[in-house]
Amino acid sequence: QVQLVESGGGLVPAGGSLRVSCVASGRTFSSYAMGWFRQAPGKEREFVAAISWTGIRTSYADSVKGRFTISRDNAKNTVYLQMNSLKPEDTARYYCAARSTRASSSDVNDFDYWGQGTQVTVSS
Repeated sequence: QVQLVESGGGLVPAGGSLRVSCVASGRTFSSYAMGWFRQAPGKEREFVAAISWTGIRTSYADSVKGRFTISRDNAKNTVYLQMNSLKPEDTARYYCAARSTRASSSDVNDFDYWGQGTQVTVSS
């Protein structure tokens, strides 16, 4: 069982940066692939970024590639999403997710545990 708690969301102007974090409970964090997803009002939850258990392999949605960076610190049971050059269309609630395998995925259905999310709002 893994519990995930996100933090770091907020209001930021377009072009700004923000880093959101997700702390996981449990002693087996390093065995889980992790991902970030987001959901805007009236839209489906969509993939943002994912990272393998070692942190070596990462993947990104085309819409954030080159602007966002996912990373993890297994010693701190934490996964991060650094967001640069933010756009108003990045406004959404951002969710951290854990997958009970070591390989990352971009499919929302492949993740077993979810946090409550943190709101990111980008003003124009």
